Amino acid sequence: MSDLAIRVENLGKQYRIGTLNNQRYQTLRDSLSTLFQRNGSTPGGRIWALKDVSFEVAQGTVLGIVGRNGAGKSTLLKILSRVTDPTEGIGEIRGRVGSLLEVGTGFHPELTGRENIFLNGAILGMQRAEIQRKFDEIVDFSEVGQFIDTPVKRYSSGMYLRLAFAVAAHLEPEILVVDEVLAVGDAEFQRKCLGKMSDVAQQGRTVLFVSHNMSAILRLTTETLVIEKGRLKLRAPTPEAVDYYLSQGFSQEGQRTWDADEVPPEAAPFRPLAVRILGPGCRACDSVRSTEPFQVEVEYCLSAPITGLRVGIYLMSTRGEYIFTSFDTDDPARFERYPVRPAGRYVSRCTIPADLLNEGRYTLGINASSYRVRRYFQDEQALNFTVDATGAPGMQWPEPRLGPTRPRLDWKIEVIDS
Repeated sequence: MSDLAIRVENLGKQYRIGTLNNQRYQTLRDSLSTLFQRNGSTPGGRIWALKDVSFEVAQGTVLGIVGRNGAGKSTLLKILSRVTDPTEGIGEIRGRVGSLLEVGTGFHPELTGRENIFLNGAILGMQRAEIQRKFDEIVDFSEVGQFIDTPVKRYSSGMYLRLAFAVAAHLEPEILVVDEVLAVGDAEFQRKCLGKMSDVAQQGRTVLFVSHNMSAILRLTTETLVIEKGRLKLRAPTPEAVDYYLSQGFSQEGQRTWDADEVPPEAAPFRPLAVRILGPGCRACDSVRSTEPFQVEVEYCLSAPITGLRVGIYLMSTRGEYIFTSFDTDDPARFERYPVRPAGRYVSRCTIPADLLNEGRYTLGINASSYRVRRYFQDEQALNFTVDATGAPGMQWPEPRLGPTRPRLDWKIEVIDS
């Protein structure tokens, strides 16, 4: 037991759905009633974000955690980082924990970047001399040296992230907990962060890493947990866990539908209904030909009007590399036409042109948001589908073509001298 960094036993977390207008302090009888309800059936208006989760992590392990949005991954990390308490079960942590759960976690907006570095170090239990020894390295990594004496409330989200990650990774916690926050940064900074996490892992420190980027999970972690609807479905070596995760929960008929209990309450007034791959004859299909156009259809409903709504798709390889992103109001004329979408039922549909994608398996994600205002819903692993390259350029050679795209380019051959 002495070599364990983390021990989780029968961990559960229950949340109330919504709020009560007539909320009041609980009496002793109310508290006892709630206690007995927890041990029995789930009362109305509550949901288990985690239930009966148990696992152990040895010191020096780099553990990945994957699952759909709303599966309970972030809740697990918040419990282990002591941000929230579990409803039941226990979670034991042995060592200092550095957490990066969301942009700016643990930062005080009125303090400068310099002051927040020392504040975070003090929270981790470090001496001032230790923090000073790491200070220049943190600032250099974050690339915000010009603004280090500026209150962080004036930082952009990218600057916030750079400094927050630099602090979490450089102040030498025994356990580093990183949620899916690296998506906020630019591609170069993401690579820099992944490199730093690899260095941390090689130093023998324990890392818990949540990400939808399967290539990052495969690169950084040795074992991975798959969480589904608040329960631990699988713990396995990372390649096996990733293959299991990518093969589960995807429709084999070219469409994915969402039940009401699969949509988080905070998505309202947006509610996704289905996403479909449509082939010839507008039929939902799991496989399309690269030489033919096909359509992607997102069906959804709004219970109230939304200003500036955009509904879009992410196309990715099954290893998590992004190929492209597109939204239904990218066209300026369409953007002007739909400033506000009234309540109702909608379908947003786009056409993927022929001769674009290479053969292989692809993942489709969806996003509904108002730019820089609010993200209503996002599922980066909504649906899988296959592209068949029969008839595509270069099929006369049996070798596989590298890359996710296979465009039909217009080549010319000129004889200069003969």
